[in-house]
Amino acid sequence: MDGKLGTRLKEERKRLLLSQHDFGAVGGVAENAQGHYERGDRLPKSDYLIAVGKIGTDVLYVLTGERRPIDAESLSNDEAVIVEHYRDLDSVDRKSVSRITSALSKE
Repeated sequence: MDGKLGTRLKEERKRLLLSQHDFGAVGGVAENAQGHYERGDRLPKSDYLIAVGKIGTDVLYVLTGERRPIDAESLSNDEAVIVEHYRDLDSVDRKSVSRITSALSKE
């Protein structure tokens, strides 16, 4: 079975700062089932994906590897300020910010 879906699911769980136990509970499954999903041993069902989607999991990304487009209305005030500041930067500084945020977002 392709483990990429499981890898992306794990990325989303970590992005949301949840343990396997807590993330699985949101989806209505036990921690061991969550582990099976993340290792690619089993595929999650639609009700699980709907439930984890409600807490901010990018289900499109989990399933396809493509990120859900972000619309301006979905940004928090803090996120909107960051985007505004980013747009004021020159291209060199934008690349630096991109490298920094990329490094910080990976565990």
